[in-house]
Amino acid sequence: MITVLTGGTGGAKFVDGLRRTVPSEEITAIVNTGDDFEWWGLHISPDLDSITYVLASLLSKERGWGVQSDTFFCLQTMAGMAQPAWFQIGDRDLAVHVLRSQLIRQGKTLTGATAQIAVGLKIPARILPMSDFPVATMVTTPDGEISFQEYFVHRRYRDPVRAVRFAGAGRATPAPGVIEAISETSAVLIAPSNPVTSIGPILAVPGIREALRQTSAPVVAISPIVGGAAVSGPAGALMATQGLAVSIAGVAKAYEDFLDALVADQRDDAEAAKLERSGLRVHLTNTVMKTAEDKLALAKSAVVAASAIAPVVASIET
Repeated sequence: MITVLTGGTGGAKFVDGLRRTVPSEEITAIVNTGDDFEWWGLHISPDLDSITYVLASLLSKERGWGVQSDTFFCLQTMAGMAQPAWFQIGDRDLAVHVLRSQLIRQGKTLTGATAQIAVGLKIPARILPMSDFPVATMVTTPDGEISFQEYFVHRRYRDPVRAVRFAGAGRATPAPGVIEAISETSAVLIAPSNPVTSIGPILAVPGIREALRQTSAPVVAISPIVGGAAVSGPAGALMATQGLAVSIAGVAKAYEDFLDALVADQRDDAEAAKLERSGLRVHLTNTVMKTAEDKLALAKSAVVAASAIAPVVASIET
């Protein structure tokens, strides 16, 4: 069994490669829900959706989010009635949000709703939200505090960021199965997701960071930073607000209390040498995922890096 902590587009790409590296039924994905919000009266879980769609072979290859070949008639109709339309939900995508919201209104937890959706889409992997309690990633800008979706999607992360906090995290508990997935796995992989707003909310849930420190499984992170810059999105700017260097050293610092090895891009070989002298294992490879082959190769590299520390039971598929 392999457990992966994931969120964002980089996380979805990595999981796409991972499901082609090991059997899907051996994968447990612990997913960021700090981005969750209400839209048109529905419970939207953007990162859960992306992981669900990629594991169901439904994720849009062109957009990196939403459903492949989706239509947007509902969105167009809502916009025509002067309703908010900046968060783009396709028609097939909408069905998942409607079902999730209905299940939650009926009393199911987010974990239970996620599991039922996965069964409906015939997904053999296990998908777990980080918590059933609401945790909201909030971004402080010169204009005040806004939600992550407002900052990232609506305002296209143009605002300078002064601070990031995870509202409600202190009162949250890990979703059922999360601690066990970390404690009983053969390896924990941290996807090349934004360390602050994709992995940060997961680690902010009390108990999860401690479980990562205590697990006997190797913990391997894949850096989303290449050559001192984020591969995509605002990860660099957000890391700087947390006092983290925008480098593979900054990624290692974010996870330093539980990290066993780091997978970094081969262009960061000089920085990798410094980290290795400090005692951290660093595995160099290409980490930029432009093609399906890139995703597969990176996932295999991460599994190999974990296997170099302790045997990983899951077999690598060819």
